Amino acid sequence: MRNDERFRKFFSGEKLDRLPCIEWATWWDKTLISWYSQGLDSDLDGCELKNEFGMDCDRQLWLRNLTHGYPVFKENGIISNEAEYEKLRPFLFGREILEVLKEDLRQIGEAAEKNGDVVWFTLSGYFWFPRELFGIEDHLYSFYDYPELYHRICSDMTEYYLLAIDELTKYVSPQFMTFAEDMSYNLGPMLSEETFNTFIKPYYRQLIPNLKSKGIRVMIDSDGDVTKMIPWLTDAGIEGILPLERQAGVDVNELTRQYPDFFFIGGFDKMVMKFGQEAMRNEFERLLPAIQSGRYLPSVDHQTPPDVSLENYKIYVRLMKEYCSNPYPN
Repeated sequence: MRNDERFRKFFSGEKLDRLPCIEWATWWDKTLISWYSQGLDSDLDGCELKNEFGMDCDRQLWLRNLTHGYPVFKENGIISNEAEYEKLRPFLFGREILEVLKEDLRQIGEAAEKNGDVVWFTLSGYFWFPRELFGIEDHLYSFYDYPELYHRICSDMTEYYLLAIDELTKYVSPQFMTFAEDMSYNLGPMLSEETFNTFIKPYYRQLIPNLKSKGIRVMIDSDGDVTKMIPWLTDAGIEGILPLERQAGVDVNELTRQYPDFFFIGGFDKMVMKFGQEAMRNEFERLLPAIQSGRYLPSVDHQTPPDVSLENYKIYVRLMKEYCSNPYPN
């Protein structure tokens, strides 16, 4: 079975020969530098590297919002009011961003069609991108200080995304996508449900029907404890979530029980990987109920840390393939 077909069947709830074996997050540069010193071929990249490890190939595209010449983002933001957004607006959401991508999209689409690679893409979400504009702290105040401006930013994003999705799907057929949001931290969401419903959900509801009409499954990327937030997401039309960080207390077994129609990717505690085979097998055993739920793909709950040796990572992949090979309870 081709990898793209396997992914479609996973999202459709059909029984599989095995679960897809993917690593949704690429590796930290420091991790790769460490592995190169341990013998990994530094010329390998992308799907070549995933094939080297024995994983399925998935190709992520990130549809950016920024045109050439935009100011460099800083932690304290680059706008603080409507006038500054007006000055920045010519550098945002331009059609030329899509023109630059066309040849890459064509090549990715042709390779995926030939090889059965999974293709997915990411959009900067309605919490994420305004945070880049306002800065981390001022962003949380902006819901109260500049509500009209916040809505205008999200409206501009939606208009651009509808255009971008139409352009992208001329060349590739993505199996799923993610909204990059990071709306939670280790104690839960960084905004209230009321704020989410007022400033975020309306724009999901404008965009998600367009995505689903093209056969694209819709997921969200949020670090931290996302447990409280999942009902908000399902109400907005979101179908799944990653990376399910264990260090934030996320219990993927409980989540798959509570939300049997929701999709989950990630959840494998990256902090145990450095301890070797027994520790990693124990972690896969912990995740076994979720693996057998039919709605969960095990994967590192964020990027693999550089203290994980190349040999231990190979053991991790071998174990992942073992547990994905027979995902159904006897």
